[in-house]
Order: sequence, then structure tokens, then C-alpha cells
Amino acid sequence: MVLNAEITEKSFGSKVLMSNIRLNVDDGEKIGVIGRNGIGKSTLFGLLTGADKDFSGEIIYRRGAVLASTQQEYSDVGEQNVLEFILNDLPEYSQLHHLITELPLTMGDDLAQIEKYSDALERFQQKNFHFIEEKIIGELANFSLAGFESKKMNQLSGGQKRLADTIKIIYSQADLALVDEPTNFMDYAAKDRFLDWMKSTKGAVLVITHDRDVLKQVDKIIELRDGETVAFSGNYDAYLKQNAFSTTNKMSDYESIQRRIVNLRQKTREYQRMKERARDPGTIQRFKRLENNARAELSQLEGVKKPTFWIDKEHVENLDYKAAKSYEKFKARNVKISVDNSTEKSRRSLVRSEKLALGYGELVDTIEGKNGAKMLFENLNFDLKVGGIIELHGRNGAGKSSLIKAILHPDSPASPSIYNGEIQIDPNVVIGEYTQEITPEFFKTSLKAAVEKVYLDQNLEISETKLRQILHQYLFNEGDFDLPIARLSGGQKARFQLIKMLSSDPNLLILDEPTSHLDLPSIEELESALKKYSGAVFFVSHDEYFRQAMKKTDKDYRVVEIGER
Repeated sequence: MVLNAEITEKSFGSKVLMSNIRLNVDDGEKIGVIGRNGIGKSTLFGLLTGADKDFSGEIIYRRGAVLASTQQEYSDVGEQNVLEFILNDLPEYSQLHHLITELPLTMGDDLAQIEKYSDALERFQQKNFHFIEEKIIGELANFSLAGFESKKMNQLSGGQKRLADTIKIIYSQADLALVDEPTNFMDYAAKDRFLDWMKSTKGAVLVITHDRDVLKQVDKIIELRDGETVAFSGNYDAYLKQNAFSTTNKMSDYESIQRRIVNLRQKTREYQRMKERARDPGTIQRFKRLENNARAELSQLEGVKKPTFWIDKEHVENLDYKAAKSYEKFKARNVKISVDNSTEKSRRSLVRSEKLALGYGELVDTIEGKNGAKMLFENLNFDLKVGGIIELHGRNGAGKSSLIKAILHPDSPASPSIYNGEIQIDPNVVIGEYTQEITPEFFKTSLKAAVEKVYLDQNLEISETKLRQILHQYLFNEGDFDLPIARLSGGQKARFQLIKMLSSDPNLLILDEPTSHLDLPSIEELESALKKYSGAVFFVSHDEYFRQAMKKTDKDYRVVEIGER
């Protein structure tokens, strides 16, 4: 066993976030960590890495175990370039490299120093560090970071920093790797590489993720639920089956408790009436004792918090009538995504392109041909009609986001240039956009004010009542309303983006990796809403489960390939 953790309490002020966390990780075990957004998954990793020591409990690692983890913040990367960032954080690399580089310059005939150098050199070879720089530089291409080895980390986007951090994990040779949401910014090639590493590495991997492609490859799933950990053996498919079974049993137990509470309340009233009517002291004492016992049990049962009940829709359909009725009554709140599901008979084109060539910079005719510009792609053709779906497929950097910019903001200086062909957009189209990054104009604005701004900027009516209703519909509570957008969690930001996208009742949705920061129930709700949606969908996603869900709709589904596969 490489890790044994028991956390009896982790609090923020008066709020208890965790109270019964038990986590055991065996050598080489691959474990997925899941849970609703805001439940404390990243907080748990902070405890496990030692970054947060403010808790009650015990965390024990096997003696000598090497631990590697992705960072939660990248504010301290300084002036390091990408290669230095990866190498400097590899366990033992910096120390060994320093010894074998510096000792030959100073050791002379000192036998102790010579032995120290020899030991360091042997260990360096054991760790296969001799050609590590070349390997990492080659690896960068798998993560769409080719040529980035000398680029400063502080010049990278948040997603690129996470990719560089993941490469560091891959080369850490750790006994236990803690990886937080690694695939959010990966394309299909990078994800395949990550999954190949995760399956083949001899070390254990603990990965926070709601990426079902990753969860399908794990040995065990740990779910954080109601401040506790619940373990499920097997991968994602096994989890869904076990979760449906255990949740059904827990619902039955909870329903029994609720029936007992009703019964005890009735009994306490009856005992109280009988006590008041009685004249015999012995009888009075007997009913008083029965009333006190009933009240004590009632108080204990009323203190039982309602557990979080969630079962995926496929398994809900297989519940018997009684269990299905109980689930409908007790199921956990989820985001409620409302989309236009009216039927439009028209099959008009909303967005189409013909022989489109897109890039940045100005094309200049020279003897050698067209120079002075970076061509992203050319000869791109598509026609997205009402009720249709287009999946935009390609590697990071191929031009997917640039095409979306050209559609959404054709006149913006930041948008790419059209070198050939054209993009035709229906004048009556109403576009709802979901992106991974929130525009900076919202960063310092409170959540409530930001949602209000979204509506007012589009000249849409928004009352105080409607504003609160929308926020509650997307699982925000009163304590979230005044938080600046920049301080929201990844999942909360994703829910804000959904509100923003759907605010104008669009007939065309443009989605850029929509499942990346959502938890499993929210992803399921999004997929269900899109299946009912009557408008057109233009999306980018490297979530294979999401792609298959979109293919199974009754819509006209097409894949538009950008760049080389």
C-alpha cells in the first residue's frame, strides 16, 4: 500500500466540508476521484500533498514513496521556460544533475567526493535521465506544445500550463501521481497519450476527473459525497451499476426513517394526551417515560441529513415502479437546462462555408508564392442547417477556435483573416456561445451582477425574481451571488457559461469543450437537453461519450475535419 489516509474533519470556518474520508491506494492502482462540483475534490488533493495541513486525521505514505502532483495554481512559475519547469520538478533530477555536473569540477582526488559522484551518476542512469531532455522535447508535440521548450511558462495560457504540468507527471516515475482534471485542455491525441501512460505506468495514479474516457480505464472510483468517501470497485460502467444498486438501498433506508419520524411524531402526541388524561401516578409516569423515549428517538432521526441521491438516467429507466417513485421524490437537485424544443419545419442554412481558407497576417505575393501569413487551413466546406449538428474535429492548434472566432466575431481585430472563400451566416440566426475561457470583462463582477449584465447587454428583461430563479436553477446558492466571477470554481464558471449561452433563446449553439468542467449529473443533463434541442449545434469536443451521445440523436450529424489526423 502506497497511501493510507483517514480524515476525520476538514472545515472552512464553521462549515464542515469533510468528516469521514477514508482512502487507501495500493501499489500500481489507478483510481478516479469524482464528486459534485464544489464538494471538495481539489481540497482533498491539497491535504494529500501537504499543501493544506489544517485538518484532523492522519495521512500516511509508504516510507520512501515518491509523490508527484499537478499544481493547483501557476502564479509562482517565475521566468522558467517550459523545459526548465518540467525538469526542475522531476523527483531527484535537479539534485542528481547538479552533482554530476559540478562534482567533476571540484572533486579532484577526494575519494569521498569521487564516490558521491559515482553514486549520483549510477542513480542518474537508473532513472534514465541521460536523454530526458530530448524525450520531453519530443513529448511536447503530443500535447500540441511543439517548439515550446524555450517559451516562458508565464507566457502560456492556463490550459497550456496544465498540459506542461501533465508531461511533468508522466516523466516523474512517481510511486503515486495525483492528477487534477488532466484532460480538460487535451485534444484526442494528447488524451490517447495520457491514457496510454496511465494504463502502463507501474506507479499508482489518483486522478480527479469527470472525463468518462479516463474513468473507463481506472481500477476503482472514489466518490466524495456528503462529506464522505464512497468506494466502487471497477471502472465507470461498473460504478454506474453499483451506484444505482447502493443508491436504491439507501433511498429505501431513508424512506423508512421518514416513515418512522411520522410515526414517532404521532406517538409523542398520543403519549402526551394519555399522560395528561391519566390520574394514576404510575400511569402518568409510564406515559411520560414512553413520551420521552419517543422524543429522544425522534430527535436522533430528525438529525439524519438527507443523503445525496443520484442515479444515471439509463439505470433510472430500469428501476421498478416503487424505486422510481422514490427516486423522483428524493433525487438530488441538478442543473435544469431549458432549451427551445419547438419544431421548425424550415431546413434553411444557418452557417455555411465554401472553399474557406483561414489564417493570421496579410498574404503578400512574392516570387516564391504567398508569404507573410500563417495559414491555418484551406478549402473548408460545410453547411449547418436548422436541426443539424456539426462536430468540428482536429488537433489543438489546427484552427478550430479560430474558425469559431471568425463565425462569432468576423470584424474583430483578434479574429483570423479569410484568405479565400467565405462564411455565410443567416441574418436571423441567434447564436449562443459556450467557451472554456470567460472574457476578462466579467472577472471582477459578482456572479449576480454578471448574469444581470448578460441580459441587459442584449436588451433582455431581467427582474430580481427571474435573476434569482435562474441562479437557483443552475445550483447557485445565496452565498455565491456576491462572489466575483474570477473566484468561482471551474464547475461554477461552467454553469455561468451555460446561463450566458442560453440567455437569448438561441437557434444555434456553438460549444467549445462543453463537458470539461461539469460534473457527471450536469453532463448528463446537458446531453439530454441537446437531444431535445430544435436548433442547430456546432461543437468541439474530445469527450468520446459526449460525441457518441450527439451521434445518437435523430439530427443530421456531420464531422468536419480540420488539419491532419
